[in-house]
Amino acid sequence: MGRLEIVNYWSFIIARSRFVPQRKETGKRLKINDQIRSNQVRLIDDEEGQLGIIPIGQAKERALDAGLDLVEVSPNADPPVCKIMDYGKWKYAQKKKEQKAKSNVVKSELKGVRLRPKIDKHDLQIKNKKAIQFIGEGHKVQFTMIFRGREMAHKDLGYAIMNQIRDLLADISKVESPARFSGRRMTMVLAPDKS
Repeated sequence: MGRLEIVNYWSFIIARSRFVPQRKETGKRLKINDQIRSNQVRLIDDEEGQLGIIPIGQAKERALDAGLDLVEVSPNADPPVCKIMDYGKWKYAQKKKEQKAKSNVVKSELKGVRLRPKIDKHDLQIKNKKAIQFIGEGHKVQFTMIFRGREMAHKDLGYAIMNQIRDLLADISKVESPARFSGRRMTMVLAPDKS
């Protein structure tokens, strides 16, 4: 085999491996009917009644008679626990449950409000109104105060403004990260108060 043939072979293998479809599996995957390989199972019928430990063939017959599926719900038990139920209906209910759980989750973002140490009283009120709006929507708010030049000598002004903001928003928020100074910036993070 020549050098060119080897290169072509490996490029073919690499190209082929990139396009292997990956199956995305959501939720819990259970064995049903003929996929169950155990000799005996602990059986639960469709009305939640315990039928005890019975051979797999008899369990499949009972599921078939009921017009339902035999589903292995606890494969690690000894013997495995199987339930007679409508697998398609169960899977649909699980999918709906997951969708509902996803829709109830509120995505919280970190919103930023920028300040200066020489901020005017009216400008500070506007920034506070914006912060109240963000917190009301369920977002965290990061206040960032930027110091330039000689303002670095007046860090106490920055801490005073941050404390004033914290006190004004105390009834609707809680301090997640207190005012800290790093480099030429002072930051403080407030989160919505859920209580």
